[in-house]
Amino acid sequence: MNFQLLKDAIAGKEQDFTKLSLKTAIFVLAVPMILEMMMESLFAVVDIFFVAKLGEKAIATVGLTESVIVLVYAVGFGISMAATALISRRFGEKDYHQAGSLAFQLLLVGGAISLIFSVLGIFFASDILLLMGAEEEVIVTGSRFTQIIFAGNAAILLLFLINGAFRGAGQAHHAMRSLWIANGFNIILDPLLIFGLGSFDGFGLEGAAWATTIGRGTGVLYQLYHLFNGKHRLQITAANLIVKWKTIRKIMDIALGGMGQFLIDSVSWVALTRMNAEFGSTALAGYTIAMRVLIFTILPAWGISGAAATLVGQNLGAKEVGRAEESVWLTAKYCMIFMASVTGIYLFYSDELAGIFTDNQEVKDIAAQGLWVIALGYVFFAIGMVLTQAFNGAGDTKTPAWINVAVLLAFEIPLAWVLAFTFDLKYLGIFIAIAIAHSLHAVVAYVFFKKGNWKRIAV
Repeated sequence: MNFQLLKDAIAGKEQDFTKLSLKTAIFVLAVPMILEMMMESLFAVVDIFFVAKLGEKAIATVGLTESVIVLVYAVGFGISMAATALISRRFGEKDYHQAGSLAFQLLLVGGAISLIFSVLGIFFASDILLLMGAEEEVIVTGSRFTQIIFAGNAAILLLFLINGAFRGAGQAHHAMRSLWIANGFNIILDPLLIFGLGSFDGFGLEGAAWATTIGRGTGVLYQLYHLFNGKHRLQITAANLIVKWKTIRKIMDIALGGMGQFLIDSVSWVALTRMNAEFGSTALAGYTIAMRVLIFTILPAWGISGAAATLVGQNLGAKEVGRAEESVWLTAKYCMIFMASVTGIYLFYSDELAGIFTDNQEVKDIAAQGLWVIALGYVFFAIGMVLTQAFNGAGDTKTPAWINVAVLLAFEIPLAWVLAFTFDLKYLGIFIAIAIAHSLHAVVAYVFFKKGNWKRIAV
């Protein structure tokens, strides 16, 4: 291994990704993106590790709340995709001033939308849990957790969209470090605010919400410092502090496709979680643990695939279309190797992994079953993730959105319902539907990518 290259990737030496060799470019981009996504996945794993000690009702509350808060993630994801597509294209064109102006407009859009989510979450937390099928005890004990998470959603949105801007600029190390900082605070604050220390009794489940919100908020402060300190190619200067409605409309046009992708994925997730709720808190707890553990490996794979988005955007901006396509296939190869390796871990050690989070044998069995069943489709997941990121990096966010409509809404949800209820497979039927649907998603994405329409998108 070239340790100097690894050092450069982590330290954040700025590169011209339209000239650097593709293998080197993927490595330099993917390393901090993988580490970034591992930190993001640690949020989920750390929270559920400590919350699980509060019992099944607490786990169910987190699962139900996050199945709705993904709507915030959807908006953040959409704006993040717009940020990566637009800023990577400007960097490919070497128009750094316009990139800074775009970054400012992104902050305006994210801040305005987060206010709406805050108000809705604060006033309708109990209704949200009730709508998701929560038991009465879960609503009584968990509504405050839901309120805090929604009230602090600005930290989620800004963390997403600013990191999208950093990745588009090829400054993935800043995105990585912001997640390190955010997760570091979360790890320290979680046990302290949940269980207390000394004479301080802690806040129980509410403490988990405060720890996550404070952690993410600290990460955002780090991001803003590096956007405004004037030390990098991507910077917001006084000349950029002008509202440009045309640019905001362009951001929203691209972001809507990205939001659509994540919203459809989220609707599917909400529907599957709601189906699981029909089988009681034990089944829901097992499902929640399985999803959290799976996210731990899916997000690093998403980090690898993120290299494709940056390379596609910057190389299209530099009019290097062939190089853009070549970067996608090379990234897909590396992502498949990673996902194949973790598949083996889930197949052989699912019981041990589930046992880390719960001592309840029934919950553990359900979680373990979910891990090895869903992992059977992991290699296909890798292809689908890379191709989706390639579309998004080109600014073609609508094609993946329509693929999600066809596969996740029209296919996955009905399939899960039939397997779970008609064939009485219960939660196993839902796990099987997830593995099949996401494998099909990769096949459909491949067909559309080969058509090549993404090469002609103007942003």
